Amino acid sequence: MKTAGIAYFTEPGGHLAHRIADGLAPEYEILWYEKGLKDWCAACFSEAELVIFIGACGIAVRTIAPLLKSKTEDPAVLVLDEAGQYVISLLSGHIGGANDYAQQIAKITGAIPVITTASDVRGKIAVDVFAKHNHLAISSMKSAKCVEAAILRGEPVAMYCSGEVHGTVPPELTLMNAESGDATAHYRIWISERTCPWLRPTGDGTGSQLPSAMGEAMTDMATSSLHTLVLTPCVVTIGIGCRRGKPASDVAEALQRVLKEEQIPEEALVGIASIDLKKEEAGILETAHEMGLPFITYTSEELLAVQGDFTPSAFVKKTTGVDNVCERSALLLAGDGGTIIRKKEAGNGVTVALAIQKWGIQF
Repeated sequence: MKTAGIAYFTEPGGHLAHRIADGLAPEYEILWYEKGLKDWCAACFSEAELVIFIGACGIAVRTIAPLLKSKTEDPAVLVLDEAGQYVISLLSGHIGGANDYAQQIAKITGAIPVITTASDVRGKIAVDVFAKHNHLAISSMKSAKCVEAAILRGEPVAMYCSGEVHGTVPPELTLMNAESGDATAHYRIWISERTCPWLRPTGDGTGSQLPSAMGEAMTDMATSSLHTLVLTPCVVTIGIGCRRGKPASDVAEALQRVLKEEQIPEEALVGIASIDLKKEEAGILETAHEMGLPFITYTSEELLAVQGDFTPSAFVKKTTGVDNVCERSALLLAGDGGTIIRKKEAGNGVTVALAIQKWGIQF
């Protein structure tokens, strides 16, 4: 269940607050302000996705000011007047969702939403909101700000996406392919489960430059990674098998080697999977923990039911009852529509395979 904090200071404000609470039910648990405004607000910033003040903007601003961290961490904050005439998106309009919340609360109360972010005012795509709605990890907020500023200035922005593209691409973006790029665009958005090939270390390791395929016309703009925004979908699954007792260092080394060869960043990873015979395998468990990934295991019957062309092993089948553990488990974790992107890589008693979920973006 989600959490929303609501504070009001007058009787009319209380009537409005309870209308809002009724409209948010049952999806939201309400943290009501009763006493100690600063302590209540601190609790909201720690626990809630949404904080609503019904009263003067000044009260809200002074209360939240000491708690502000960053646009990627702060919750959405709205302010309404006690008569319910206006609902103001005050903080975290994009990533925090305050602009969307303002529209939602406006429908509940009949208030006029007040939204002041430039992209919304001008009717342009907001790249951080687009990333949030499509569950894409933002590589750098500085890059996002740089590319968004280019969009607002009306400069060309090229975009590549390795997944399916649904909906109408906004006119401020131009789709391109990964190899040639778009020499007319100084700013680019890369959406893929793989590392962006347009950014690579310079010879002295001080910056980034684009491959020559992008064209000499772009070299003056290519020295800073700020001009390329990388958005990464969390869609790659890992299947692992290993000899009993393999240390985490060996498991991690084998996995990292495959990820590097396939140019898969850790932001793209969903989880690690194997057969249930390995559910207590310390080396895999430690590796998953260190990477912050869930470790899921399947029975031999579940793995045998997976359809596909797998690399068989007589030894593995004799030991586990399944001809291939890592490929089957990676594909099973990927779910319907998933595909293998790296077949079994074996070495030093560890096998690794990678699969990818079916994914796409929606405009």
